[in-house]
Amino acid sequence: MDVTIVPPERWRERFRAMCLMRSFEEACLAGVASKEIHGELHTAIGQEAIAVALAEVLREDDALVSTHRNHLHAIAKGVPLRPLLAEIFEKETGLCGGYGGHMHIFSPEQRFSTTGIVGASLPVALGHAYAARLQGRDSVAVAVIGDGAVNTGGFAEAMNMAGVLDLALVVVIENNEWAISVPFSASSATPTLAERAAASGAPGVRVDGLDVDAVELALRDAFEHARSGRGPAVVEAMCYRFRGHYEGDLDLYRNAGEKADRVENRDPVRLVATALADACILAPAELDALQGSAAEEIAGLLSSVRADSQPDPATAREHVFATGLDPDPTSREGFLR
Repeated sequence: MDVTIVPPERWRERFRAMCLMRSFEEACLAGVASKEIHGELHTAIGQEAIAVALAEVLREDDALVSTHRNHLHAIAKGVPLRPLLAEIFEKETGLCGGYGGHMHIFSPEQRFSTTGIVGASLPVALGHAYAARLQGRDSVAVAVIGDGAVNTGGFAEAMNMAGVLDLALVVVIENNEWAISVPFSASSATPTLAERAAASGAPGVRVDGLDVDAVELALRDAFEHARSGRGPAVVEAMCYRFRGHYEGDLDLYRNAGEKADRVENRDPVRLVATALADACILAPAELDALQGSAAEEIAGLLSSVRADSQPDPATAREHVFATGLDPDPTSREGFLR
């Protein structure tokens, strides 16, 4: 990682953003432990460099469709932190009033959405890309997926259609080496996932997902390719999730020594801090201050969100069906009309 090619001020912003993302995920972990957050929470601790790079290349009018592991992508797209955290904590002040929770984050203003179904972000992002074409915009649609999602039919279908129509679709594959409990080596017939892009006439590249510069440069090339009307592109960013697939996952399928080594030696936040200090770009004291201010910001946010109310249980059956009508929630016929 060559940290000398980026100005110090930009590294300050990058490093603080990485620390903010890490602290945000840790706040979510606290909500699981306290039983304030329900369901299978998925965190992206260890994958912060990819999200920070995404934040640098995305425009406001670009659309981003994420997965069940979505918090960092929401932050990268500029979704406000307080309503984002409030939604994850199931509060009525959340983005969706607390009805969606951590796996169904939607922010129309930021053109950001998620889906809990593996591979399902691809056709939604394809729709955004097609809409941009119809409206005469050069906006890019981004589908973030994991390595397991590349083996779904949606990947091949979305990529083929985007290739046929030259749609501005960028697929970012966060290859954390495990599709739940299945290792990448046991689930892919190709050595890389990026090379599958060629089947759709698209460029594909694999990069070190722990290196912000490498990811950012690869994304810029992919976005420029898509935005210029030349069709889709794929960026495969290699990374490693430090936690289980979800909170509560015993994670016995991964070697304990491997996990410990990755956390100790391949933590993107620590790698950046060490590189910046060794190159005398940012002093250790300044790095500590940036990390501390990010943690303090999220701690204040968490305290504030915890004081918010949850939705009224009496409204639990609202916002379930979109019928175009206003059915009586006590009437079965009302929901079936």
